[in-house]
Order: sequence, then C-alpha cells, then structure tokens
Amino acid sequence: MAILDIVTYPDPRLKNPTARVNEINDEIRQIVADMADTMYEAPGVGLAAIQAGIDKSIIIFDPEADKEKRNFSTLINPKITFQEGTMTSENEGCLSVPDFRSNVKRYARVTAEGLDIDGNPLQIHGEDLLSIILQHEIDHLNGILFIDRISALKRQIYRKKRLKALKDE
Repeated sequence: MAILDIVTYPDPRLKNPTARVNEINDEIRQIVADMADTMYEAPGVGLAAIQAGIDKSIIIFDPEADKEKRNFSTLINPKITFQEGTMTSENEGCLSVPDFRSNVKRYARVTAEGLDIDGNPLQIHGEDLLSIILQHEIDHLNGILFIDRISALKRQIYRKKRLKALKDE
C-alpha cells in the first residue's frame, strides 16, 4: 500500500494538460493501485494522476467511496464524448483544493470513453454524482480545477486565503 502525496493549489502542475498513456504495463498498474490507496485514504470519490504529481492521463473513481469494498473504476486517456442537460454540483470540493467548497454548474449527463486497466475500450455513462465526478476528474487532466468554473471573485478570495495559509505554514 502506497499513499501518494496530494498536489495542492496553487502548484503549477495542476494547470497543465497531462501526457497520454501509450502503453499499459506494470508501471501503470502500480500507479493505479497507489492512486486507489491514496483516494480511499484521503478520503475522496475520484483522483486524477496529476493530483499525485504523476503526468499521466489516468483517473480513478468510486462514487460510493467505500474503503472496504474498493470498487473503483479506472479510465486511461479519457475524454467526454457526450454531454447534455445542466445541474448544479452543490458544495463541490477537491482533494487538491483544500478547505474550499462551492456550487459548480455541470452537465447532468455525460459519456466518457477511454481504456480500462487491461487496455480495453471502455465507455461510461454518468448521471448526477457520477457525471460530476467524471467531469471533475477529466478536467484535472486538461489542467482545469473546479475553482476555474466559479466566479472570478470567489476564486480570488480563495487564492488569497490559500496563499496566506501556505505562508503561515
């Protein structure tokens, strides 16, 4: 079991798109296993590799966040191929954006495509919470944080608060 360090805002790595995975091998499988350990320990419902400082296009997620069952899914090189409807993700948060939550406008339904841990094509249809998780984690792979989807004023207030907290540490 390896718990990885979570990269937090304002680390510049969180703003860069991630590299595609060209080969699924033992190294990638170990990264996914370590990401799962980290996500459940945090605890969270999703994790993008870049949040652990790993420049790879990989996400894992478990809407139930059940540490005992560990029924997580993996998407490698994911992309959203369909979206419809709108909803508000109430009180959305992020492991990489500590001590802040906000309402975020999201699509109500999405379809994401990528590869599973064995390299097989995988298509996931998400509604409600799963839709939010898929959008949130895939945003990470594109260098987008959920705070990029809120008002500039709220973002600026959080940034000032976060920088002060980091300075005080």
